[in-house]
Amino acid sequence: MTTAEYVDCQSLQPGSLLDIETRNRHYLIECLGGHEVRISGHPVICPEPTPVKLQGSSDRAGVLEPGLISAGRYLQFLTADRRPVRTSRVLKVRIYRPAIHSTTH
Repeated sequence: MTTAEYVDCQSLQPGSLLDIETRNRHYLIECLGGHEVRISGHPVICPEPTPVKLQGSSDRAGVLEPGLISAGRYLQFLTADRRPVRTSRVLKVRIYRPAIHSTTH
């Protein structure tokens, strides 16, 4: 696990997990590749891991940083029906990278 001020989700390998603590909720994001993720943590929108399109994070004025999730900003994603969601302010970002298994023959 790594705690970070920000993370570029597009640079993470599929299977990476992000633990996002916002002012109001705790989200778990599984990176599937590119902007595609599964998110859970909201009791109505995503109580179970739900496929969404990650947009990034925005500042108070709504200026979007595509693909980035950053402490102090607001996580944004689109649901399967293209409904935009903006979370409360991100307080902490933790990254869990998948273990790399090597096999020797």
